[in-house]
Formats: sequence, C-alpha cells, structure tokens
Amino acid sequence: MFVRHATTSVLLLSALIALPLPSQAAESMNSRLEIAGEYRYAARESESVADANALACREAWRQAVIDSSLYREYTASVIDSPLLRKLSYTLADHHVHDPQVVAQTERGRTISCRVQGYLHIDESARVMRTQLTGGPAPAEGIDQNRVLRILTVREESSNIIAIQYQAIKRLDWLGTHYQGGLRESADIMVDFYDDAGLLLKTERYAARRTPSGDDVMNPGAVAILKVAKPAEAKTFRVWLVK
Repeated sequence: MFVRHATTSVLLLSALIALPLPSQAAESMNSRLEIAGEYRYAARESESVADANALACREAWRQAVIDSSLYREYTASVIDSPLLRKLSYTLADHHVHDPQVVAQTERGRTISCRVQGYLHIDESARVMRTQLTGGPAPAEGIDQNRVLRILTVREESSNIIAIQYQAIKRLDWLGTHYQGGLRESADIMVDFYDDAGLLLKTERYAARRTPSGDDVMNPGAVAILKVAKPAEAKTFRVWLVK
C-alpha cells in the first residue's frame, strides 16, 4: 500500500509540473520585456555628485530602452534623431516598470550607473506607434511634476529655445515657506547634445514668471523661458525635476 501511494504521489507531481502556467501568470510574463542599461558620465568640477549621479542614471534608463529588442524593432527605419531621442526619453521616464538601480560607482569625476526594469510590451508599442506616426502625445504631455507643466518647446532662431510653462501650485520665490525643496522641484532642466547624440551638458533654470524678478506665480499662470543653445549643440531635451 505504501508503494502504491508513493507512486501515485510521484505521478501527480509529474502531471502538475507538466501543466501550463495559469493564463493570467503566463500572459503577465509574456507581456513584459526585461531591459537593462549602463551609462558612464564625466562630471564637471562645478557639478555636484548628486546631480551627476541623477544624470548618469537617467541616461542609463534611456540606454536600456534603446538597447531593447522592442525599441529597435519599431525604430529600425526611422532616421529622425530628435524624434527618436524624444521617444526614448518618453519610454524611459514614464513607462519603465519595477525600476531598479543595480549599481552606482564613482571613480574620481567619472560616475557610473547600471539599471534594470521592465517595459510592458503592449503599452510601449502603443506609445511608439503614436509618436512615430505623428499622433497626439500620450496622456502625460510634454512633461509635468507636482508644481510645473511644460506646455510648448520651440526654437525661435538657430540659438534660442523658447519654453512655455504653467504653474500648477503657487510659486513664491521670496516666501520662506517655499524655499528649499520647492525651489529644486520648480527648476526647468535642458540637456544639450552634439551631432553624434552625446550629452554635452545639462543646464538648470529657475521657473520664474519674468527675467526681471516677478517671483510670484499663481496656479494657472503661464510664463516663457528663453534659453541660449550652445553653438556646438545640435539637439536638446527639456525636462522637469521629479
């Protein structure tokens, strides 16, 4: 009797191993793509370690996206570099799931960041189809954080970039209550790239209402920041501190 029961248990266990995964679990595994990337950045002397680390990891996420088979499949025939850069940052900033910073190292002024996470295949494919066919931007818009929203970005001339933004919360740069953390999150960041697509530098600009110092912006107020583009920069990216 003991032998018969043992044999039955083994047969049942073998049958369970041979069964396919439940449909929800199988679909979940098949619907996402693991991505990983690494980026090394030579920080400037005037740049803080925290800023350099943040930049290195942001670029590592972008590298993870563009190295993925899904991104390569959808962009193989696209030669519009600014469009591709915008698309890769959209995916890296808003559509990576379970993000993990695997390692960060500092060797002198060289910062390295290695990351890994997942792209949901259907979601990422929808975003890429939308942007590559010139359709409306995804729901997140150009960029937004808890206090600011980027409305439009355009080049007014060969060396001037006009960035229109809107306050979501009250910004009072002279009030002590708003100094510190809010000052950081109210900054507008601009990355500049050379003709090979390599990052030249990142500049930080205060989101003030006017250059002359009208420092109060109520919710809904709109302002324009004009930025000089370096002569060696061919493309750029505007983003907000999250």
